[in-house]
Amino acid sequence: MLDHHIRTFIAEKLSTVGINSDPYGIELTSVFLLSSLAAAAISYLIVHHLIVRSVNNVLQKTNKPLADSLAKYDVLEKLSLLIPIMVLDVFIPLAVGHYDWLANIFDRILSISILVIFIWMIFALLDAMNDIATFKGITRKMPIKSFVQLIKLFTFFVGVVVSMSILANESPVIFLSGLGVATGFVMLVFKDTILGFVAGIQLSANRMISLNDWIQMDSYGANGTVEEISLTTVKVRNFDNTVSMLPAYALVQNAFINWQGMSDSGGRRIKRSVNIDVTSIRFLSDEEIEKLKSIRILRQYIYEKSREITEYNEEMSDEPAFGNLRQMTNLGMFRAYINAYLKANKDIHQYMLIMVRQLEPTSEGIPIQVYAFTNNTDWAYYEGVQADLFDHIYSIMPLFGLRPYQMLTSNDATQIALEYTNKNAK
Repeated sequence: MLDHHIRTFIAEKLSTVGINSDPYGIELTSVFLLSSLAAAAISYLIVHHLIVRSVNNVLQKTNKPLADSLAKYDVLEKLSLLIPIMVLDVFIPLAVGHYDWLANIFDRILSISILVIFIWMIFALLDAMNDIATFKGITRKMPIKSFVQLIKLFTFFVGVVVSMSILANESPVIFLSGLGVATGFVMLVFKDTILGFVAGIQLSANRMISLNDWIQMDSYGANGTVEEISLTTVKVRNFDNTVSMLPAYALVQNAFINWQGMSDSGGRRIKRSVNIDVTSIRFLSDEEIEKLKSIRILRQYIYEKSREITEYNEEMSDEPAFGNLRQMTNLGMFRAYINAYLKANKDIHQYMLIMVRQLEPTSEGIPIQVYAFTNNTDWAYYEGVQADLFDHIYSIMPLFGLRPYQMLTSNDATQIALEYTNKNAK
């Protein structure tokens, strides 16, 4: 009815200026079509060159990261495409409304076009939001990309259903009601997606993994930094620069190590042992103790230990000296030295546990374990500190009359055979 009144009104106005026009003729229909195209073009120019540029300029001054993200994915440019299509969707039915079949075709094409561009714009907006979340560090605590991909999947699914309903000229409810039959098929096709989404929620809720975390998962050969967490996979760049793609649900179902806690703590653990030859362990003489007093970091220990032993031995003065009196051992002095050396070492974290302990003897000697933390978690730095520490420990060991345990080598066997041959030759 509205279309009829508009057409009649325009035809009457044209007749007043000497132009005879049929309200439903080709001439007036052409005028309507050209006017619709002109209105769409004008709306595009206004939105693209005026509104979009103005918004971009304002955002560049107030929120540059947001402006850069929107510009990267052309979110506002896609909006400028959506407006003229909506204008055409309003005016084209006025132009061809009296041709029902043609009006239906244009209406469906334009409606689907609006839907496609709208979904396209939502996808771009979601990508921009993901970039903003990454910039602000939100993705360190939550796998935003998984949720973005899920929303995209859901939006695409809704778009397909609505497009089918537009083409069939039926309510979307009819198509949705028929999906119950295909539920099993959908579950089979999107099994990894569904498992990945559930795993993503569990990983996020329990804070099991975040971007830039160092994880180790030997069953998948992964040992490196998390670069990307998507809906179905986790991308890990290993330390040899290879890339491992792990299923998201595998991180929930299988065991893995997240080393990020170590990185955040500021200290990296040293836990290594040196094996002492049991036959080199003995008591220290008074002369050796006096000599060891020249080591500054040992003086306090020697003073306190000497007083403790002296007090004990005075209480046992009535007993025979053999087996009743206490004496310092070279192994005990060595342990005290390592402990003091660690506490004086600027590369060792002094606010974390420092311990030198004796483990259970084995066929390879007595293990003396060093347990401490470096004050820097960088891998190369850590290895350097650890190497320097044990270089020093092995080098200082003879000063205490101790020998490290080492199995007999072929060179040792050769030397023994050579000495035996020379001895028999004499």
